[in-house]
Amino acid sequence: MNPWDPITYTVTPAAKILARCVTSGTMTQTNLDLELLKLERDSADVTHPHYLSQRFVSLQQFTSHLQEVLREQTVLRERLTKPLCQQNLPIQADLHRYVVELMGMVVEFIQNLEVKIKMVQAMPSTDSYLSNLNNARTQLLAQVTEVENLYKQVLKRRGHLQTNIKDMST
Repeated sequence: MNPWDPITYTVTPAAKILARCVTSGTMTQTNLDLELLKLERDSADVTHPHYLSQRFVSLQQFTSHLQEVLREQTVLRERLTKPLCQQNLPIQADLHRYVVELMGMVVEFIQNLEVKIKMVQAMPSTDSYLSNLNNARTQLLAQVTEVENLYKQVLKRRGHLQTNIKDMST
């Protein structure tokens, strides 16, 4: 059996929740079908063989490049240890303290830039945020419906219990 083939006879927890939402009336079958079509449209380009073949080719090129780098590791190491400009760059003596300050500023700038880049990459996109919010709302509505049903059952049982107690006392 191919592990990538979907198993059609297994009911997933997500399917159970969606079925409960449809039966409770919080979500219609049409809305569910629309959401599934949107999800299929958004993920279709990622799984299309054309795009997968392009990624496979680029991965093969990258792998061959890495293999070549590993073969020439000693040559690369020797090239990297050779200085580019003799041993050091000539800087006038009266500018040394400015160069030291400048290097500190450059290091601080690079650190701040890395932090800001990570923050920007960590920001969620609006679409994913809205879809998460809609999913949470749907789950909340399903739970509210379930709590209402349980509350009605508790009230019914209390009513039956009180009528049974009254019948016993008389």
